[in-house]
Amino acid sequence: MDARGLIAIGAGLAVMTGMMTGIGQGYVAGKAVEAVGKNPEAEGKIRNMLILGAGIAETCAIYGLLIAFLLIFVY
Repeated sequence: MDARGLIAIGAGLAVMTGMMTGIGQGYVAGKAVEAVGKNPEAEGKIRNMLILGAGIAETCAIYGLLIAFLLIFVY
């Protein structure tokens, strides 16, 4: 039995983490801009939290891409 099709489906699902991460980061950036508009004095703290949150979210996308590569090239 050839499982290449199932591996391709699994790799596609793993890559979808990048799409969801992009949606989440866009939402967070919009909320950060809204927060700076309401409280301009806290711009530095808001920017730091935005960058930290985006970095943590991007880690999920990188893991998904890594899993997709492993599924495609190892199995």
